[in-house]
Amino acid sequence: MKLVKGLTTAEITAEMKQGTIGTELNIVGDGMGSGGVLGVAGGLGFVPHYRVTLTGTDSTSRGMSLLRPVIDATLREMDRRVFPKNPSLGELSTVQVPGHLHKVIDFVLPGQLGFSLLMAGVFGSSFLLFNLRQNFVLKRLRATPVRKRSIIGGELLSRLFFHVIGFLIMVGLGYFCFGFTLVHGWGTVGEMLVFSLFGLGIFMGIGFIISGVVQNEHSVTPVANTLTLPQILLCGLFFPIESYPLWLQHICNVLPLTFFVDGLRDIAFDGLHIWALPVQVGGLLVWTVVIGVWAVKAFKWE
Repeated sequence: MKLVKGLTTAEITAEMKQGTIGTELNIVGDGMGSGGVLGVAGGLGFVPHYRVTLTGTDSTSRGMSLLRPVIDATLREMDRRVFPKNPSLGELSTVQVPGHLHKVIDFVLPGQLGFSLLMAGVFGSSFLLFNLRQNFVLKRLRATPVRKRSIIGGELLSRLFFHVIGFLIMVGLGYFCFGFTLVHGWGTVGEMLVFSLFGLGIFMGIGFIISGVVQNEHSVTPVANTLTLPQILLCGLFFPIESYPLWLQHICNVLPLTFFVDGLRDIAFDGLHIWALPVQVGGLLVWTVVIGVWAVKAFKWE
């Protein structure tokens, strides 16, 4: 829980609609004070009465239910110290307003983006590199000063151009046709695009590994399907990971596609920035290093 202070009423309302603020805690004096013994001052004095209001959206009702007992306990403790007998220092109430609702498209579209990137990266790069080797293009390149990592990097850059076009088309259709949530507008699209570079590197690396392991073109598709289908089923693309048994969830949570799709959803729907996703970014970085090293070692000229 993070406390944010200094916002105006209009700013709070706007932030709650976007989902970046979950609950508003409002404490105001209502002019109904009482006389009481102030233990600290050691004398009599006028103690003001406060009205405490919790306002939350439909999607933050669970947070309000957790916060209300804390405030209730705090008020009771203050009453015990200030008013040993009868009056109360404050009154707590809760208000629920319509807010940041999770639509179906907000869950589906990041999964579709992950699915598209996975299939394009794995199948596209594996077939391409295998055909280049089979047609002796890589064998000719071996006679030049070009290095393995330069070929892999060049292929990543060429795929990046087409990925950006496809990414913008899918997000644009989701936003204008189905109301896909972009908390910070097109700034969110930019962060999603930068975040997808991690996934592009990992999935293309898997394709490079496949092209270096298989011995003939007919083996590329079965091997690629064996590596992609489990991720499609286990990484929360089309239904939540929480629906799986607990032991299987632990496996799902460490797969690269899970980190990628969860990160996209957090950026688009919750408005989080990339640097606020240490788990997802850290997991993708680990996978990038592992897959990158493996892809360079599995690369074959002929």
